[in-house]
Amino acid sequence: MNLTWLKGCATALVTPFRKDGSIDEECFKSLAERQIANGVNILVPCGTTGESVTMSEDERLRVIRLTIEVAKAKKAKVIAGTGSNNTAATIDFTRKVRQLGADMALVVAPYYNKPTQDGMFAHFSEIANSVKDLPIMLYNVPGRTSSNISAETTFRLAEACPNIVATKEASGDFSQIMEIIRTRPKNFKLFSGDDMTTLSMIAAGADGLVSVCANEIPKETSQMVNAALDGGFSKARRIHYKILELMEANFIEASPAPCKFVMKEMGLLEENLRLPLVPVKAKTRKTLRRILSALQSQ
Repeated sequence: MNLTWLKGCATALVTPFRKDGSIDEECFKSLAERQIANGVNILVPCGTTGESVTMSEDERLRVIRLTIEVAKAKKAKVIAGTGSNNTAATIDFTRKVRQLGADMALVVAPYYNKPTQDGMFAHFSEIANSVKDLPIMLYNVPGRTSSNISAETTFRLAEACPNIVATKEASGDFSQIMEIIRTRPKNFKLFSGDDMTTLSMIAAGADGLVSVCANEIPKETSQMVNAALDGGFSKARRIHYKILELMEANFIEASPAPCKFVMKEMGLLEENLRLPLVPVKAKTRKTLRRILSALQSQ
């Protein structure tokens, strides 16, 4: 598998909804094109930030198809979110995404079930073996799933399944992250799943970021990541501290609600979410407006 493209800044795309709850497809395409125009070459639809768990299968397939159409026209890549807590359903959906032409699947750790590490290994290896020609990125986000993919299990999967080629690490556990980097096979990639820790993770050997913040400020986020990967840590630090407050504020309330509010303020979309997510509170709005105003004045 040629994965020389698998590095740098990827954006976990938000899904814009209309007031009636339907997907605003023209807005979505515009947002995807904006990412590529501002230096992001990897698009990640239907992840946590895209509110994928509130979407039907047909809706998710449509969003992924739209992403692929935009990406192929602009020579960008697509990592499509396909994971769930149902192994058989994940296999079925991942096969459909492969047929659409996605470049890679992002498969989250099973949520709610809380499997053992042996269960994790069985789940991911079954999925990988069902789509052997499609690269897979694991997604470890214990704060969302209540289960952790350990460093040992990540290593086992990377060794046992040639198409498990990367992991998106959002555990916040630097000991675990560094153990994965230390023990991983030669071409296995590790991406940060947390904007705020990306600079430190790249310094430790990470290969990129799957970003929320890039939805709002793709140019600055991608410049920070690329500078760090090129060894330009002075430049990367300057950008990091410039955008740090926004990166933190995106999680004042459940993501992507803060991000969607900021994007609404920027005139990029309507601030509509699907239940159980709701718009951010007045206090949060005030904070986000202040942060956005400060960024725009720099």
